[in-house]
Amino acid sequence: MEHDPALEAQEHAEHAEHAAHARDPFISKVSITIAVLAVLAAAAGSLETVEGGRAITESSEAVLAQDQATDAWNEYQADSLKRHMYDIAAENGLAHYRADSASERGAQTKARAKADDAEKERDARIVESARHEGRHHWLTGAATLIEIGIALSTVAIITRRQAFWLGAMGLGAAGIALFATAYLT
Repeated sequence: MEHDPALEAQEHAEHAEHAAHARDPFISKVSITIAVLAVLAAAAGSLETVEGGRAITESSEAVLAQDQATDAWNEYQADSLKRHMYDIAAENGLAHYRADSASERGAQTKARAKADDAEKERDARIVESARHEGRHHWLTGAATLIEIGIALSTVAIITRRQAFWLGAMGLGAAGIALFATAYLT
């Protein structure tokens, strides 16, 4: 079964609306808390999914950049071997190979620059992937605390005990703090 934060938020809001019709001020306050927490849980859950996807995308792009760097370094090595062969030929009386050696040196320079650029891109993508993965973890914690707050609010309605409601609001506040931390770090 798939976890759909938006659907869960809608269901919690409907339950809160039904409870509010009981005309009990405590039940109404707890119901409003549930509705607010449900919206926050849906937002955190949705953003958690987005950040996880971005982490995977950046990681895949880093792998592609590494492959490009590897290809460029292979090209560099091939050009190096050709250059050395031309140098040996030129040293053994075939002077016309000196121009080919110089040409290969230029090709090596281009291949090295291409490899260095690909490695820089790889490193940047790895940093971005880690940033998105970090956000994903903070948002997972936020969504979890907020959802526990929703469950605790339900217990508060069933037992009509304010301590459970206050605990739910505390968990919701902690979830909001984690939510904010995801984007402030």
